[in-house]
Amino acid sequence: MLGPSSPGTIKPMTLSVGSPVRYLPGATALVLDSPHSGTAYPEDFVYTCDLPVLRRAEDTHVEKLYDFAPELGVGWVEAFFPRSYLDANRDTTEVDVGLFDETWPHAVATDPRVMGKVRLGKGLIWRTTDDGLPIYQRKLSVAEVQARIAQCWQPYHAAVAQAIDAAHTRHGYSIHINCHSMPAIASSNATDFPGEAHADFVVGDRDGTTAAAPLSRLVCEHLRGLGYSVAYNHPYKGVELVRRYSAPQQHRHSIQLEINRKLYMSEETLEITDGFAPLKASLQSLVQLLLATDPRRL
Repeated sequence: MLGPSSPGTIKPMTLSVGSPVRYLPGATALVLDSPHSGTAYPEDFVYTCDLPVLRRAEDTHVEKLYDFAPELGVGWVEAFFPRSYLDANRDTTEVDVGLFDETWPHAVATDPRVMGKVRLGKGLIWRTTDDGLPIYQRKLSVAEVQARIAQCWQPYHAAVAQAIDAAHTRHGYSIHINCHSMPAIASSNATDFPGEAHADFVVGDRDGTTAAAPLSRLVCEHLRGLGYSVAYNHPYKGVELVRRYSAPQQHRHSIQLEINRKLYMSEETLEITDGFAPLKASLQSLVQLLLATDPRRL
């Protein structure tokens, strides 16, 4: 797990070579994280579906869309490991016990809303792709999943917690944007709304529980003002990273922001399209707005 750093540390740094996480501390109240854009597939993954199919689970190129942020003093956390290997936006209790060749010795979530995603194959460790194809033709050991948690989940969450704590300590408030992308059309096993055409953006704050309503409204209105279609808390409300690290009553605000992949890339080839540059400019304008916003005054 990452060690603590001084709240006053603002010099950007990259974790050591081979680390599963990039953490660039910021100097502002804004923190961005990208838990699903990782493309480094570990040798011990031992998946059996085709890699091009598996890669559709990635929030491909999201880290590139926001690569301007650290230079603006924004805290940045990025996962290098792929979402299908371990989903950092899930709690460690969101486990499909049917994946194992032995008894899972730790707590398992019981909330039906949480376990619905597990039944779709989208828990902490993915069982299927978004199209319902099995990822493994083997059972997993408890030890290998425990290792994934120790080597990926724990460092990632430690970095996000550290970045938000430091931002809040410096400024008395923090704004955390959890950065994602989504397919243009929901796949069969991705959400509870298969086949739904997604808006350009989905802004999620877990029904107003992870960010102050005026802040979420500001994000929605800014994006709509740029000409985008924006949905609020549907079909993505925000998951573990915004839930775990938010406390609006303590001026800790977290919002999950989903971007429609059709705006910037080909979902078939994963190549960047001509829409990438204008979208990036729009995100820069949003980040500049958030840097100039103190939610306590909204």
